[in-house]
Amino acid sequence: MEIKGKVHEIGAIQQVSETFKKRDLIIEYAENPTYPEYIRFEALQDKTALFDSLKAGDEVEVSFNLRGRPWTNKDGVTSYFNSLVVWRLTALTNTGSAPAAPQYAAPVDVNTSAGEEDDLPF
Repeated sequence: MEIKGKVHEIGAIQQVSETFKKRDLIIEYAENPTYPEYIRFEALQDKTALFDSLKAGDEVEVSFNLRGRPWTNKDGVTSYFNSLVVWRLTALTNTGSAPAAPQYAAPVDVNTSAGEEDDLPF
């Protein structure tokens, strides 16, 4: 799955155990700009480095897996949890500015010799 949005917040790396770490990323998703949604993603293990070069306000495309799992408490009540786990992150370029126009050399007439006039009316 993929989603495009703006970086709202980047969490610190959390060392959960000696061999497991994770990091959160909050994306402002504005399908309807009047009511933006703030969606929490997480990166696990070596993918936590994907967020190192980001800053708040960056436009990104996040590729993620949707994961879900049950948890049963001591009273036997089962709850379900969802996670959005990032596996790729692409910074989007700012599309607000027009690309620079290519620079070309002035046209040169290769059919006439220097000093020779072309008498064609077109």
